[in-house]
Amino acid sequence: MQIPAISIDDYVSKIPEERQEGFKKLFDAVNDNLPEGFSGNISYGMIGWAVPLETYPPGYHCTPNTPLPFISLASQKNFIALYHMGIYSKPELLNWFVEEFPKYSKRKLDMGKSCIRFKKVEDIPLELIAELSKKITVDEWIETYEKNYKK
Repeated sequence: MQIPAISIDDYVSKIPEERQEGFKKLFDAVNDNLPEGFSGNISYGMIGWAVPLETYPPGYHCTPNTPLPFISLASQKNFIALYHMGIYSKPELLNWFVEEFPKYSKRKLDMGKSCIRFKKVEDIPLELIAELSKKITVDEWIETYEKNYKK
């Protein structure tokens, strides 16, 4: 379920009311802790942070002339999703996150390759997400992306 939005505020305003406060806290946990250089936007029907074209002119290989995506947040029908390309690309970061998660949450970790799903906003481990958001700089993300995906 994509939320049609023209800005981050517009996106948040269209989330079901009972999720908005928790979603905003998750947004802040990411936004306030990302290293300098990532820019927030609406892309792929979600809130996202990416490496701007001014910093990385080649952009995203799947969608040329678009910023290189890094983290996205989405309000889906049954959960809130955080998509983190660093977890998908760096096994050591994935291992760190999986090991740390039980220290911050009593819930079972629900995730796919890059997607971490939260069914209840009160169960989002904001401190852990803040730490995760700090782990990769723009330069490290570009290097990882070029190593793993840019052929």
